[in-house]
Amino acid sequence: MIAPLLLQAKAMKEAGNKVTTILGARTKEFIMMEDEAKRLSDVVHVATDDGTKGYKGLDFLKDLLKKEKFDRCVVMGPVILMKDVSEITRPYGIPTIVTTTPIMIDGMGMCGVCRVSVGGKMQFGCVDGPEFDGHKVDFDGLILRQRTMLPEERLSSVLWDMRGGCKCGRNQA
Repeated sequence: MIAPLLLQAKAMKEAGNKVTTILGARTKEFIMMEDEAKRLSDVVHVATDDGTKGYKGLDFLKDLLKKEKFDRCVVMGPVILMKDVSEITRPYGIPTIVTTTPIMIDGMGMCGVCRVSVGGKMQFGCVDGPEFDGHKVDFDGLILRQRTMLPEERLSSVLWDMRGGCKCGRNQA
């Protein structure tokens, strides 16, 4: 989810802020838009889960936060990443904005599928968000909700693969 984050980095930079961008991925092959991040940021750090590029994991953030002062943190990515970063920034009192991307159906909050608990209050990602205070999001509840349909998603994926995937030519060997 680096593309929308880079738009925010650009706006922050244009407003006169010092921008530090952290790109993360499972492996170096999944790091995207690094050149664009360097162009739009004062500092860029790269981290991969397996250590194939940059830092290994997120532990380096703790040292970074001890050394430097940050006024705001914006996080986009998997829910577990947003949870981990929010927990890392919490002791430093850094306002942390997360962009939840729950499943959305109607985009008006009527179906309730995109609901997420924020500060003990039920919110709707499509109308109240999708950006929320990361220190108030009930990430454990959000993770459980995301896993509700996991068996059906896996079955759908298997059936998709058995039928040859996309017929548009993009997934063809």
